[in-house]
Amino acid sequence: MELRSLRYFTAVADELHFGRAAERLHIAQPAVSQQIARLERELGVRLFDRSPRRVRLTEAGSRVLGAARDALAAAEQVRIAAAGPAGTMRIGTSAGFTTRLERGIDALRESAPTFDVVLVDLPLPARLNALRQGELDLALARGVVSAPGLRVLPTWTEPLLAVVSRNHPAADRAVVGITELADSVLRVPSPQHDLPLHDALTAALREAGVSPRLGRPAGTVQDTIVEVGSDPHSWTVLPADQVAEIRSTRVAAIPLKPAMTITGSVVIPEDLPSPCATAHIAAFRDAVVT
Repeated sequence: MELRSLRYFTAVADELHFGRAAERLHIAQPAVSQQIARLERELGVRLFDRSPRRVRLTEAGSRVLGAARDALAAAEQVRIAAAGPAGTMRIGTSAGFTTRLERGIDALRESAPTFDVVLVDLPLPARLNALRQGELDLALARGVVSAPGLRVLPTWTEPLLAVVSRNHPAADRAVVGITELADSVLRVPSPQHDLPLHDALTAALREAGVSPRLGRPAGTVQDTIVEVGSDPHSWTVLPADQVAEIRSTRVAAIPLKPAMTITGSVVIPEDLPSPCATAHIAAFRDAVVT
């Protein structure tokens, strides 16, 4: 019996609606139905009475619900115990989150000053999978709308900036229109490397009615900066937080007109208590300017 099945079961029991439970879990409804059906087969009882108009717990379902909540709570206690007495927060991250991580960790330590932090740098797919497997406690990600088995909490918004060689004709501009870069070769991240950023950039260009010339797909952020810096006829787009960490003097970052943005999120396990989720959002959102 998988903990995932119990999580799905408690979500449906809370909502008494498969569709709303699926939305809460950020997964497709058929996946919820399949897990409930599997759990019913394993237990040999029907957990829900279903009709086109309503869903309700059976008598057996009501008995199982309490035990399921106890099992999930016990699993969480095991996870906490494994972290050690002081507590350890394992955060999935990647390039371009340094300032946000520093600010967020400081904010979290205001209420829990003794916990340790372990940062795990992983590509986005591996980051999300590690979170599903319980190897991480939370992850930061850009452009993620949903992730099966996880909760995606939109937390901040970053401008996307054009990055060009210092020898590019637009390098000294205070702002640049996307159409003005159409003659240069655009280096976008490949879907395999960063699907959310790739999709966000592609959608923004489509909405702007621009079809730039596409060059070879970009690799890592560091490699892309070096390659663009060496080629005055190419450009790329990066989130502002990543741009802030660029140390190269061979590129320039320019605000785009019309503006393009990408949403950053805290991604957490689906069963993390709401107060913890609220605290994570407050910690990693944009700094309040006073």
